[in-house]
Amino acid sequence: MRRLACLFLALAATLVSPAHARPSPRAVVVEDVIVEQVVVEEVAGEGGSNRFVSARPAAIPQGIARFGPFRVIDGRRAALVDVTDGRSPAAFAAMLAAYPSIAELQLVDCPGTLDDTANLRLGRMIRARGVATHVPSGGSVRSGAVELFLAGKRRSAEPGAEFAVHAWEDEDGRHPGDFAKDAPVNLAYLAYYREMGMSPIEARAFYDMTNAVPHHDARWLNAAQMGQWVRLDS
Repeated sequence: MRRLACLFLALAATLVSPAHARPSPRAVVVEDVIVEQVVVEEVAGEGGSNRFVSARPAAIPQGIARFGPFRVIDGRRAALVDVTDGRSPAAFAAMLAAYPSIAELQLVDCPGTLDDTANLRLGRMIRARGVATHVPSGGSVRSGAVELFLAGKRRSAEPGAEFAVHAWEDEDGRHPGDFAKDAPVNLAYLAYYREMGMSPIEARAFYDMTNAVPHHDARWLNAAQMGQWVRLDS
């Protein structure tokens, strides 16, 4: 099904993390009010097809080549700098075909995804190629992009990196809690987390943590806090 999605960003002078965030919640400070309209045409996926969180953009590397939301930094490193969609797996495959020695994907400014089904497919591609994921200081990995961070064969995040999680929402406005825990749409995420190296207990705990945050909200974590939920490599 094709649909048009419009995102209006109107960020006030100061936005404070929700009350249910982890201890020492992160406040997001925005100096200017930004109003932006983005129109995206997409093919809706199954469950959580629209999942992204806005934040102040990080410095985007120009790189030596561009493939959809990816920028090739050099022969061994690439960066993810934008929202993913149904075309992103093909863009990733094209990038690796042109630069087969890429071994690290830096997540710089990653709002999330417009197609969770394609996003999970992209994550499996990252894992299958043995690509490491890294979030530099100032990097921001939000919503569906967190699944891509988890896909790294090795995962690392510098102090100053940030993450934001929340529940997905499908094209009909339904959320994980609207389905049984053992419904296929929920089991798909648990299976993905298992493939990314989590134990069954870790996968359930992480999924429940993200789903405890409403889709319209976000829970912010720094690198150390994310490390309490998933294994990080030094």
